[in-house]
Amino acid sequence: MQPGHTRHSTGGLDARMEAADLEERMKNYIRQCVAFHTSPAPGILIGAFMVDYALELLGVSPYEKLYGVCETPKCAPDALQVIAHCTTGNNRLRVIPIGKFAITINAATKEATAEAVRVFVDLKKLKNYPFIDIWYANSPEYVKATMDEMLQQEIFRAGRGILTSERVRVTVSGKRKWKPVTCPCCGDSIPDYLFGDGKCGGCGPMGYYEKISGKQ
Repeated sequence: MQPGHTRHSTGGLDARMEAADLEERMKNYIRQCVAFHTSPAPGILIGAFMVDYALELLGVSPYEKLYGVCETPKCAPDALQVIAHCTTGNNRLRVIPIGKFAITINAATKEATAEAVRVFVDLKKLKNYPFIDIWYANSPEYVKATMDEMLQQEIFRAGRGILTSERVRVTVSGKRKWKPVTCPCCGDSIPDYLFGDGKCGGCGPMGYYEKISGKQ
């Protein structure tokens, strides 16, 4: 298999969406999310339903300027990027590793706070969907090799049925003004608000690599 190729059958995915009688909009969202994510992982499928639901509750179009927060780094951030166009690169997506499968979306505003919609997987509602329930609980009862297709079918059948929403208020952080500061350790220039303890994060607690050769 070449890098970047997906490990799933598009035909099988489409057939299961047809069987669940999903709306065409939802089918397109799921196809786009799966292609971006490179697999039909359960989390990306659920994430697509979460984003679609949040957009409807907020009464906004996915083509408006939106901001998203995701409470897990797993799968769901990709659904926000694909459907709501909130990305890390455009600075409209925050991923906070709380460990909850939840997202929050708000529209752009000039105010210091914004009304938003938070959508999350409801553990009580999962009890109506046994395959999703044991998968979500990371239970040893879930056997990926034999249950993946049934899990996918159940996710499509459940749709929003495993989700709960709430209205929330979030703090809006505008663009920061900054000045360049030179790190004395590596000599690189970084924004002053990322400078701490006399060095850049890469020379401090955020360093993630060790040099093995000189510059090329």
